[in-house]
Formats: sequence, structure tokens, C-alpha cells
Amino acid sequence: MLVWLGEYLTQYFSVFNVFSYLTFRAIVSTLTALGLSLYFGPKLIRALQRMQIGQTVRDDGPQSHLSKSGTPTMGGILILGAIVTSILLWTDLSNRYVQILLFVIISFGLIGFVDDYRKVIRKDPNGLIARWKYFWQTVVGLLTAFFIYATAASPTETSLLIPFVKDVMPQLGMFYIVFAYLVIVGTSNAVNLTDGLDGLAIVPTILVAAAFAVFAYVTGNLNFSEYLHLPHLREASELVIVCTAIVGAGLGFLWFNTYPAQVFMGDVGSLALGAALGVIAVLVKQEIVLFIMGGVFVVETLSVILQVGSYKLRGQRIFRMAPIHHHYELKGWPEPRVIVRFWIISIVLVLIGLATLKLR
Repeated sequence: MLVWLGEYLTQYFSVFNVFSYLTFRAIVSTLTALGLSLYFGPKLIRALQRMQIGQTVRDDGPQSHLSKSGTPTMGGILILGAIVTSILLWTDLSNRYVQILLFVIISFGLIGFVDDYRKVIRKDPNGLIARWKYFWQTVVGLLTAFFIYATAASPTETSLLIPFVKDVMPQLGMFYIVFAYLVIVGTSNAVNLTDGLDGLAIVPTILVAAAFAVFAYVTGNLNFSEYLHLPHLREASELVIVCTAIVGAGLGFLWFNTYPAQVFMGDVGSLALGAALGVIAVLVKQEIVLFIMGGVFVVETLSVILQVGSYKLRGQRIFRMAPIHHHYELKGWPEPRVIVRFWIISIVLVLIGLATLKLR
């Protein structure tokens, strides 16, 4: 929005030409989302407390979590509000990639909102019934994947980039739709499963989004993409603004979500953030790198799959409790230790992911 205004005003005042610089807009996008989160955070927390929108804690989990009962949830509204506002202000809204991200963030946010609403306001412990939740995730995921496929400007956009190898990009054809859908919906649910401790999910999300800002920048720049043997996708450069908006909003939310949390993001935040990361990975052709950088999300998801599968097949559990962060809590690790160690692992994995830019 302000990009268009800047273009118009530049003919009268040259100072407004700064709005055309990607790096400037990335910085102000971060600061805008951060500022909005910090300003509206206390107001939202007080509103949630007045409406008694509090977290319900399972009594079969770690005993230390019982004290969290009643902590305001649905704080993801704050994150998504800051992200969407920053995107509307600082991106080129005619960019196809930006339009896709806005659709996905809002759609998955609505799915999460309905789930949270049923749990904390209507006091339905099941929330949105699982089959309906996955149904709507599938609808949005498939629509998004099909749209990306149908509007692809070149075969490059529907191929799979193999990291650590030069110029290996197998064309996926129609299977690309299924592949993109799995990445989007899978990442959405993976972040949702990780969101079980104070700040555990938001910091890896921030780190991965920051790394994707780098990938989007080099992919959208012809010189950098050629030098690094990456496919050049001109529209991808605007995703830098989206990524930095996620970083800013995430940092602002972390201010209130750090241990001991004043507010939880709820499904409205985790489902939307996960889906956003999945879509960004698909658009910048870094789906496999997402698997690396989001290793914490992957391990959390696998722990649930293995736990459920083992119990159904053998009648025995592999972990004391799944997702795996609860396993370590039940082993006696204090919650802050689990959180910070998972953060450290995320930092290492993101650095490995960034190394794929050069190690080819």
C-alpha cells in the first residue's frame, strides 16, 4: 500500500524513493510488526483475561503445567494481526506471491480460530473435530498448491531443488500439487504440535522465517541467484517483507510468551505460522531445506507418529509422553532447559540450512 503511495509521491519529493528499496522495507516491516505486537499485546492480554479465555491444561501431563491453567490463549490473533498489517503496508500487493501468503495466513488462521473458539469459549475439549480441521486444511492447502501450479510462469516454479547439489532440479509435473500440499499442511500441523511450552514454537519460527528472508532475497536477485546456482524467481523478492514481518511479530509475541508465559498463541497462531513457512518454502524452492531448518518441528511430529503407531501396534509407548518436549519434562528437565536447548538446536539447523546456499 505504502509502496504505491511512495511511487506516486516520488515525482514530487525524491525522498519517497526510499520506499522502492527492498532492504528499507524489510527493516520497517520488522519494526512495524514488532511495534504493533508490543503495543497491542498488553491490551489483548487484558481483553482475553476479562473474557476468561484461558488455557485448559491436561491433568495427565507434567504437573508443572497445572499452574498454567487459565493463562490467556488465542494470542496468535496478535501475531497474525501484526503480520497482515505489516504486509499490507510494506509489500507490493500486486505481487502474486504476496497474495498467496495473505490467503494462506488468513485461511489457516480462521481454521485455528474456530478450533480455539470451540475449546476455550464453548468449553468443548475436542475443539474443531479433527476430521473437519484436516478437511479445511486440505481444502486450503490444495487450492493454494493448485493455484501456484496453474499460475507458474516457468517449469522452474514446479520443480524440486536438491540442496548441496548444483543444477539438479527434477520436474514434478502434476505431482507438484500433491507435494506442495503436503509441505504446507504438514508444516502447519508440525508447528502446532511443537507449540506446547513457553516460547518453544515461536523462536524456531522466527529463525526459519529470518533464514527464508535470505533465501527470498538471493532468489529474487538475478546476480545472486546466478552466482549461487539458484533458480531466479523475480517475484520472490517481495517475500523478504513477509518473512521480516513474521520475525517482527514473532519477537513481539515472544516478549509476552517467554517463560513464564503471559499468553499462549493457540491454534490460531500455530496453524497459520506453520502454513506460512510451508508456502514460503514452496515459493522459494527450498522445501528440503525447510525440512532441515525446521528439524525441531520434524522431530516433534515424528515423536507423535511413533508414539501413536507403537501404542496401536505393540501396546507400548516409546516416549513417556509425546510430543517429545513433554518426554524430557517427565524425565526431570526443567521447562526452561527444554526450551532453550531446543532453541539452540534450531539455531544450528538454520545455520546448516543457510550453508546450502554456498555448499553445492
